[in-house]
Amino acid sequence: MITRSQPYSLQENFEFYIQRVNTYLKKIMGDNPDAPYGLIEPMRYAVLGPGKRVRPLLTYASAELFQLDMKLADPIATAVELVHAYSLIHDDLPAMDDDDLRRGRATTHKKFGEAVAILTGDALQAVAFKVLCTDPFLSKNPITQIQVISLLARVAGPSGMVGGQLLDLEAEGHMIDESSLENIHQRKTGQLIKAAIMMPSKLANSSENTMENLDKFASNIGLVFQIMDDLLEAEQNTTTLGKNAQSDIRKEKSTYPSLLGISETRNRADELYEDAMDYLESLGENAAGLRWVANYIIERDR
Repeated sequence: MITRSQPYSLQENFEFYIQRVNTYLKKIMGDNPDAPYGLIEPMRYAVLGPGKRVRPLLTYASAELFQLDMKLADPIATAVELVHAYSLIHDDLPAMDDDDLRRGRATTHKKFGEAVAILTGDALQAVAFKVLCTDPFLSKNPITQIQVISLLARVAGPSGMVGGQLLDLEAEGHMIDESSLENIHQRKTGQLIKAAIMMPSKLANSSENTMENLDKFASNIGLVFQIMDDLLEAEQNTTTLGKNAQSDIRKEKSTYPSLLGISETRNRADELYEDAMDYLESLGENAAGLRWVANYIIERDR
């Protein structure tokens, strides 16, 4: 059994990375001079509010693995967070999960109205791809730049996140099996997390074995993240979570706890975590950052 990683000796780096991506996000949010203020304000609200920034952290940790210039990681980390922010806005809409609380604040549609929230999500998705298309450092290698853009487009689209959202809606009110639930989680949540890890690899010359192990790590830890979300919603209260703790029950959604029970769900998360860490073993000391973030994911309490 793999022992869970000890606190990452360079944890300060990740605090720095959070500030780094937040600075980049603020810059991007201020770089829309022709946009109406009525759109800029909710965009800033959705993006610059409190958030764990797990996906950007995974991007920077992956860039550390490949010893990339962090200027190449900045646009990727930013784009991933923008897509994530857009997905949360749309996920909370009345036609979707119909939630009024996110990150301890009113959801975007509650704050600004449903129509504005829809347009805000649309705008953030477009801005995410603009960031990747126009970044001067990524643009120095157009071939890998296109690969990065293509990967994000695929996981954010009908084969990934959007498709997962539809399957999630279709499953409401029905008890589905574990395989179907895993498919929904991998699409809706896991693939964007996986992309955050794998996009920097497009900028590195790595062995096939390294790429295969990283890919398997990314798939496992993405699923762990969503399983922990299911557990936290079942065990924590709304104040702690910063979102409605009973949302899944109200919407009659299948979750790992409702399907397997709390104890078996925790065992499932632990098994996936252990498998994920096994895949990192061959990647050496430069994978310390990925180990640290994986440890945070399995231990988080909100």
